[in-house]
Amino acid sequence: MIVRTKDELAGMKEIGKICAETLNQMENAMKAGMTTKELDEIGGRILESYGAYSAPISCYKFPGYTCISINEVVAHGIPSSRVIQEGDIVNIDVSACKNGYFADTGKSILIPPVNGVKKRLAECSLKALEKALSVAVAGYPLNGLGLMVEKTAHKTGFKTIRNLCGHGVGKTLHEDPETIYNYYERKDKRILQAGMVLAVETFVSEREDYVIEEKDGWTLRTPNNSITAQFEHTIIVTDKDPVILTLV
Repeated sequence: MIVRTKDELAGMKEIGKICAETLNQMENAMKAGMTTKELDEIGGRILESYGAYSAPISCYKFPGYTCISINEVVAHGIPSSRVIQEGDIVNIDVSACKNGYFADTGKSILIPPVNGVKKRLAECSLKALEKALSVAVAGYPLNGLGLMVEKTAHKTGFKTIRNLCGHGVGKTLHEDPETIYNYYERKDKRILQAGMVLAVETFVSEREDYVIEEKDGWTLRTPNNSITAQFEHTIIVTDKDPVILTLV
């Protein structure tokens, strides 16, 4: 989507704030001993209170209001009876729609006490997102975002997941540009345009550069149980700093 009108901007700001508030309240409610299903139901109630709908359900009939992924699960974790434990790294991915507008945000959260590797991994993934957003300027190469993510990860001794990526968002959950790579793709010649709405997300991994899909057709995990941290914001590209729609 490219934002062209005040109404479009207002619609995107509204759904961005809803996604951000939902993620924030889910994080505040999360604790060791609860199940991911219980946490997801909290998210569903929050979205309903704002008059918003779960994008994974409305677009793909996903079996949960949100995606909740723990440790070796990288993305699309199905809310279930799995109990959140002390020491886990839990990723909550919230995407929703209201009045025809969609936004997407995510965060990897540490349940104390955590080991140093998980902490460094989460810090690196968040820093990689911040670095990517710092170059999300109209006229800049789109593959420059992936370059920043890859450089940040490698500098810390980590890898990036190459078969997961960010994407365009706005009038639906996934739209053009369909891929925003987590690494530097030299062949990608696309240029950022003012008004573009992007869901920029970083997948920084302990030692893997790809994920595999489980038999349920949704859950994505590392093949050797290594840990990955993900952070995501929905932004609007401008001639200067991007408008980050999913900040609390």
